[in-house]
Amino acid sequence: MLQVYLVRHGETVWNAERRLQGQSDSPLTVNGERQARQVAERARELAITHIITSDLGRTRRTAEIIADVCQCEVREDPRLRELNMGILEQRPIASLTAEEEGWRRTLVDGTVDGRIPQGESMAEMAARMHAALTSCLQLPQGSRPLLVSHGMALGVLIGTILGLAPSAERRLRLRNCSLSRVDYQQSPWLAPGWVVETAGEVSHLDGPALDELQR
Repeated sequence: MLQVYLVRHGETVWNAERRLQGQSDSPLTVNGERQARQVAERARELAITHIITSDLGRTRRTAEIIADVCQCEVREDPRLRELNMGILEQRPIASLTAEEEGWRRTLVDGTVDGRIPQGESMAEMAARMHAALTSCLQLPQGSRPLLVSHGMALGVLIGTILGLAPSAERRLRLRNCSLSRVDYQQSPWLAPGWVVETAGEVSHLDGPALDELQR
């Protein structure tokens, strides 16, 4: 059985400002750096052997902090990026027009193939996230990898492992630097595949931990 740990990046300036990030970038706040150090200590206890991260700055920085504590190398995988939010990236949520808010809502309200203009759908993101996860099966036996990604990206990955459609209404809270775990197992009782062991654990965090909209 392969255990894969999933971490959302630490809080960013745009998280705190309630801006849509998507594949644009914003640095970690002081709180975000602290969150990353806290999840790094938890990762050390888990004996993480590989750290694979989205290539966006906020995830790379979170991964670097974890890697420094775990004494692991960091490998980037663009498939772990956040959803491309098209023409609304970098915009404060409060500044959206009614039409623009409608586009944003299609990403979380169960709309099939919802998307923001010039962005991607949840199904497209789910396909690349599953490909990134599946690549962990090629790691040496005994590996314990940790993937650093984003709120919407990890939410759709976990949801689809549970059997939900990529466009299913969003009901999973993944706070900044929350920790989840999925296992690949072969069992006489189950078809071979991924199962969710835990989702959104925050017992390693203290102090402010914004739940926001996991942009």
